[in-house]
Amino acid sequence: MKILECIPNFSEGTNHKIVTGIVDALRTVPDVRILDFSMDKDHNRSVITFIGPPDAVERGAAIACDKALKLIDMRDHAGVHPRNGAVDVVPFVPIRDMTMDEAVRTAHRFGHAFAIRNDIPVYFYGEAALSPTRITLPFVRKGGYESLRKKIGDPEWIPDAGPIVFNPKSGATAVGARHPLIAFNINLKTDNLAIARDIARAIRQSSGGLAHVQALGLALSSRNIVQVSMNLTNYRETSIRKVFDTVSELADTYGVEVLESELIGCLPEDAMNGITPEYCKLCDFCDDRIIETHCRQ
Repeated sequence: MKILECIPNFSEGTNHKIVTGIVDALRTVPDVRILDFSMDKDHNRSVITFIGPPDAVERGAAIACDKALKLIDMRDHAGVHPRNGAVDVVPFVPIRDMTMDEAVRTAHRFGHAFAIRNDIPVYFYGEAALSPTRITLPFVRKGGYESLRKKIGDPEWIPDAGPIVFNPKSGATAVGARHPLIAFNINLKTDNLAIARDIARAIRQSSGGLAHVQALGLALSSRNIVQVSMNLTNYRETSIRKVFDTVSELADTYGVEVLESELIGCLPEDAMNGITPEYCKLCDFCDDRIIETHCRQ
């Protein structure tokens, strides 16, 4: 049986009613299994992880993302996480008995239909990118929502689908296909944002750090701490343990301790090989955070 994963990210992390409204809309789709959903008020962002047969996942993504556009207004949005729109990013990940080409076709089909149905600009990224400059998500989000009005008419930033017009309420959406990615954050026992930013700069690949690591230093003002927020785009090449140990060592040079780490969404089973949740101070971890647990069911 083919299994496809989708992990849409929405620019809302403070209003529980809005997030549960999106989740409840997704629950109405037959054959879709919701693995996890989370919301963060400092990031002002929520993430839903769900799997199922490809057709069901595509329908679920459409229903959840259409609902989000009705409920979220970017003109009122503020948060520390980079974002382009209300439905910020919609990645499709082949999990079982699917090729990446099939996931790319799903991303393109969903993206074009979503753009036309909602009159919203869509950019394709990752394996679904139509331009080599749009492969990486950080580039697609360069400048964020605030820069969209100015750049959307630039030839370099013409959307891949939808209108070449700035949508002030909804912004723009990135739709992609990719291999499994681990969204992994490490919180530090300090409120010094410069330390988190220095560590993020030291470990991210684009600055000469660890391969396949994207990282930002962010302030979590609600908790008076800072965070090194990361995406591990190839956990087999650069493991969770390697990232955790490196961040811990760098923090130690500043006289700062690691408070905890957190996982956003789910991860593949083998990503935990050679490490325990206790070792990396991973919060709220259980078997339900492992994708294969749900595939077996």
